[in-house]
Amino acid sequence: MSEGLARGVLAVAGAYVALGLLFAVPFAARWAGRLDPAARAGTPGFRLLIVPGAVLLWPMLLTRLLKTR
Repeated sequence: MSEGLARGVLAVAGAYVALGLLFAVPFAARWAGRLDPAARAGTPGFRLLIVPGAVLLWPMLLTRLLKTR
């Protein structure tokens, strides 16, 4: 793998994670309850625990969130 390709892969992965963080924080704070009624009563610890998963799965969660509107 060339250095340029490796830098490109890392840049894309970094952008994906950055967008995931931008999505995950408001998702955990407000929007998780729209997808799962049990999450409405989630504690702050629960909301903190779902952030890493939301960072990685943000495209799927965003799609499901937009379909619920």
